[in-house]
Amino acid sequence: MSPSAPRRIVIAGASGVVGQAAVRHFQALESWEVIGLSRRPPQGVSATHLAADLSDPACIAQIQALPPITHVVYAALYEAPGLLEGWRSAEQMRRNDIMLAHCLEGLKAHPVAHVSLLQGTKAYGAHIHPMRIPGLERRPRDTHDNFYWLQEDRLQATAARTGFSTTIWRPPIIFGPSLGAPMNVLTTLGVYGALCAAEGRPFAFPGGVCGPLDGVDAALLAEAFAWAGTAPEAWDRTFNVSNGDVFQWDHLWSDLTEALGLTPGAPEPRSLAQWLPAQSDAWDQLRAQHGLQAPGLSELVGDSPIYADMLLGYGRDRPPPPTQLSTIALRQAGFAGCRDTEIMLLEQLQALAKARVLPPWPLNA
Repeated sequence: MSPSAPRRIVIAGASGVVGQAAVRHFQALESWEVIGLSRRPPQGVSATHLAADLSDPACIAQIQALPPITHVVYAALYEAPGLLEGWRSAEQMRRNDIMLAHCLEGLKAHPVAHVSLLQGTKAYGAHIHPMRIPGLERRPRDTHDNFYWLQEDRLQATAARTGFSTTIWRPPIIFGPSLGAPMNVLTTLGVYGALCAAEGRPFAFPGGVCGPLDGVDAALLAEAFAWAGTAPEAWDRTFNVSNGDVFQWDHLWSDLTEALGLTPGAPEPRSLAQWLPAQSDAWDQLRAQHGLQAPGLSELVGDSPIYADMLLGYGRDRPPPPTQLSTIALRQAGFAGCRDTEIMLLEQLQALAKARVLPPWPLNA
């Protein structure tokens, strides 16, 4: 489609970490009309919203009834309760495949020109075995059962029949503000810091032995979606996408502690998945004290403390296998966006406080 043609984008999974960032970014761009699709509306943004459950076939008619859609960001995701066990679950794979199938069926009569589909480092088998470093998009598929492959095959078969282009994205850890997301370590750490300050205890590193990691700002990922939607260099390609630097949680911890005005202390291994649920009353007291707009603790963090324990190396006495991704292909194609991860983390935690999801920093002032 021509650069001046009107564009209307559906962002599936609009209430998640990625979806909220995408809605916010596309709304700020000229000549884009945005429709968020999710069971509940995204927080902190005012966009046209279609309340739909992609696992329910009834959503097909809802999508069919939308005004003409030209672009799609598919960031919808079903994670089974307990998180980690579901990563190898046949039922979770089936459900995610069905969700995309329903979405594509609903879009069949729409003039779709481009679809972005979200994957991740599990495409390289990082959840099953040590992956080859760096992760490179040009290597053959890692041979394991994964809903990524089911969705990718379905999307590409549909694209071949109807003629739209695709871009498949493989980010590492995604950072962004969201409520109740199953893999949102940012909010989990913010709640942990707020509770430590309220109790007058140090912001002790709760994990174990860590290794270098890479991550991506959800807002940077949204910028990449917008670029790919109109850049032929991105069409029918798969790209890793990250902030462009590396970090290590235990090395970063003292800087985060100082910047947030929290009390430093020696590392104190603690499972946040076990400790946080017992702090629901303390969190309710903080909500009342600071007039927060955040929900109760379980609704706010979901299963993210499980994810935080894994990322922070809780229970580990040796570094985990590395998972770094190469982003050379994306840079060579023309997208050069990047972020400083430490600054990004601080800015996002401050943003959560500004939105009154977390108490204001510094908490010990």
